Amino acid sequence: MKRFLVVFEKAAKNFSAYSPDLPGCVATGATKEKAAQNMLEAIKMHVQGLIADGQPVPESHSFAEFVALPDDLAAGGK
Repeated sequence: MKRFLVVFEKAAKNFSAYSPDLPGCVATGATKEKAAQNMLEAIKMHVQGLIADGQPVPESHSFAEFVALPDDLAAGGK
């Protein structure tokens, strides 16, 4: 089983998603759950396209972490 990191972003009226390891593979949805469902379908289609074109399916090298700011900066520097 291959796994790919998916990044979700909240937009004004919906959610968007992308995978850093699959350039150009993106999806949107009215909710995060719908964006995740759409992204899974987009990843499947993207990988099927790579295989059909004789291209390698990339390995996932991306990861994510939160970075914490000190309280004085997080409060606006006051």
